[in-house]
Amino acid sequence: MSSPLSPAVIDAMRARTPGVRSTTHFNHAGASLPSAATLEAIHAHLLREASMGPMEAGAAAREQTERARTLAARLLNAQPVEIALTTGNSPGWGAAFAALGPWRAGQRILVARHEWGGNLATMRLVAQRAGASIETIPSDASGRVDPRALEAMLDDRVRLIALTWLPANGGLINPAAAIGRIARHHGIPYFIDAAQAVGQLPIDVAEVGCDVLAGAGRKALRGPRGTGLLYVRQDFLPHLMPAFVDTHSAPLDANGDPVLRDDAARLESSEASLALHCGLANALEEALEIGIDNIRAQIDRTAQTLREELAAMPGVSVLDQGVERSGLVSFNVAGLDAMSVRRALATQGIAIGSNGVAYTPFDMTSRGLTQIARASVSYLTTNAEVDKLLAGIRTLMR
Repeated sequence: MSSPLSPAVIDAMRARTPGVRSTTHFNHAGASLPSAATLEAIHAHLLREASMGPMEAGAAAREQTERARTLAARLLNAQPVEIALTTGNSPGWGAAFAALGPWRAGQRILVARHEWGGNLATMRLVAQRAGASIETIPSDASGRVDPRALEAMLDDRVRLIALTWLPANGGLINPAAAIGRIARHHGIPYFIDAAQAVGQLPIDVAEVGCDVLAGAGRKALRGPRGTGLLYVRQDFLPHLMPAFVDTHSAPLDANGDPVLRDDAARLESSEASLALHCGLANALEEALEIGIDNIRAQIDRTAQTLREELAAMPGVSVLDQGVERSGLVSFNVAGLDAMSVRRALATQGIAIGSNGVAYTPFDMTSRGLTQIARASVSYLTTNAEVDKLLAGIRTLMR
């Protein structure tokens, strides 16, 4: 049974996290603070490369670096052959999208209004060239994507349903599994951007019903920047032809013909940082040891406390929507733009994020928002840090 973490457990984890001694970090949705053990795993492999040579060190440490794939599969209730290790969320998502192959005029892509701007840019470039369309699925009264509205939009021209599970501009959590049931029933490919979900929410890809799910190492997992996870359902893999390959993803056979790998690694590149894979493996192991259910319970409790405190402050508007909410807390301060709030708090040693329209253009535009300030919590976040953030905002308002 899941439960929030005890103060003693949090203190012990903070003692093994160097960054908490130099910053009050509320930008875990941008990139979280790695543990000392994750940093050491990276450093140890770099030392192997320096002493043995990078290629030789990679061969010697193959079992350790491949551990990231096995642990990622455990995290998502997938098989290791369904996991590709990428350089980040967008590279993984983009590689899978590009591998769908040519688009034709009239084909449709359906997205929730919260879709990440980078994904939209990728889809628009393709859709504009081919004459395909990108259409927004309506949201329900709570702000979440509406599965019933999606069902009413479907026809035989819909080639892809794309969902950003946890939007970058606030605490809303979309009903990913409900969308997945519709996609599976109609046999439509379903891509999930889980950049903010991986490591923060329990994820069972079979329950969610997606064909592709992309995640980042640097956010809730507390892994190194430059790492990501890409799940591709094994039965869906034959539908993906990589936009480019190399000797890792499609080695040449005796006749000189490329042979695509029969696992998700057909979307990987040989040009990968094995040192970062070592760090990612450690971060994954730490998250699994804590328990994602427990991480979720702790983040939910801290984020809810922060929301309630911010909502009680005159001049502060909490902007989060949805029914179930994540550890991303969005707000605005009257008379101050979000970028100014972020910069002013930084001078007090407090790190938050700030998003503009480009991050989630459909949602921001539909809600009349031009900027939001974003304080995102981790299971490392303490009540004392919440109090410091609140005090910092009060100082700005004075």
